[in-house]
Amino acid sequence: MGTVLALASACCYGVVDFGGGLLARRAHFAAVALLGQAGGLLAALAAAPLVPGGAPGLTDLAWGALSGVGTGVGMVFLFRGLTRGAMTVVVPVSAVSGVALPVLVGVLLLGDRPTALAWVGIAAAAPALWLVARPGGGGGPVDSARTAAAVDALVAGVGVAVQYVALAQAGPDAGIWPVAAGRVTAVLTVLPLVLPALSRLRMSARDALAAGALGVVAAVALVFYLLAAHDGLMVVAVVLASFYPAIPVLLGVAVLRERVAPPQVAGLVGAAAAVALLSTG
Repeated sequence: MGTVLALASACCYGVVDFGGGLLARRAHFAAVALLGQAGGLLAALAAAPLVPGGAPGLTDLAWGALSGVGTGVGMVFLFRGLTRGAMTVVVPVSAVSGVALPVLVGVLLLGDRPTALAWVGIAAAAPALWLVARPGGGGGPVDSARTAAAVDALVAGVGVAVQYVALAQAGPDAGIWPVAAGRVTAVLTVLPLVLPALSRLRMSARDALAAGALGVVAAVALVFYLLAAHDGLMVVAVVLASFYPAIPVLLGVAVLRERVAPPQVAGLVGAAAAVALLSTG
């Protein structure tokens, strides 16, 4: 069941990634980010009282709040890296570091012990993510910009790692209140990014609703991940949930009729193999 939940989380995040990318073509990314987090917050606050067993302690809420800080930091630095025009650096570096760091923390500090097959799947996941997340094409910014973008990507990856590791520490009796607490701190973390660009954040009502809806889907993704982490090993849940970059690639083919570069095809095959190994292990 944990495998299904983690993959459901990846699918939800993939939809958010795809939809957010389309929205950011028409509206300022900061507005999309803020409205998305606000939508997730409203949905989590509305749903949390209805979920059985929702009796969080202060520690559970603190872990959830820290997770939200990771979400906000990851988003801010990911977007900052992308504004430098270094997508071929930022997306794969943030994706791989965002999965590698939680695995290291889980094994070295939290005592997670994956099986041998799961370890093979984890080892296959990193290069698969790199290939899937790396857009095709050459060129790119000058070396100094690429270096700065790589730093942004690593910080974004640390933010994602904090999001996953911290949320998994909330107890199962807390319900989804830790997710709600995380949406509060995520909004507060993203807000400094939005304020300087306030005069340029005009959006149509339709786009604003779409951004809020994507935030709801992102909150659902975190709920699925939280349930998956409680059902099994955190490191396995993180790796499976981190395959979300495959979803925008597949949606790009199905919806936008985009072509998939050969390295991405290899990455998708590697991702499928890693999922099979992790599910079996």
